[in-house]
Amino acid sequence: MSAETRQVAKDSQHMAELTAAAMFASDSVTRGLDMQIAQVAEGTATLSMLIKPNMLNGHKTCHGGYLFTLADSAFAFACNSRNHVTVAAGCSIEFLSPGREGDVITATATEQSLTGRTGIYDARLTNQHGQIIALFRGKSHRLNAEVVPGLVLQENAVSNELVHSHPS
Repeated sequence: MSAETRQVAKDSQHMAELTAAAMFASDSVTRGLDMQIAQVAEGTATLSMLIKPNMLNGHKTCHGGYLFTLADSAFAFACNSRNHVTVAAGCSIEFLSPGREGDVITATATEQSLTGRTGIYDARLTNQHGQIIALFRGKSHRLNAEVVPGLVLQENAVSNELVHSHPS
């Protein structure tokens, strides 16, 4: 890739932000459910979502699928934060308390382990009162692709330029 088409992130926080922005722009589910990204950093992400009337099940509580989707989106933003395309290899959720219409549910996903291409992430879902609604665990698998093609950390860009500028 030429230097003209390469993007450079100044640090890991900037990398996470640029990657999240690119993912959000192409994620019609996250946008379609009006999820908001509250925070993203290397290995972590926090998203929130308002529980609307059309998200309620027959018991008038939030359908578990919506809570799972919120947790899964937070997981996705956390595990892709280094600009490596990373997908879910498996996920589970424990529902602890119901979400209700009008609640704002926040999911914070945090990396617990990253070894080679495999990561483990836990997400905690809480309502606006801090009550735990659900606990989620996801296992990730990194693919050989970039979320934002050509995006590199500034320190890596400088190292590559030095290596390539010396004649062999």
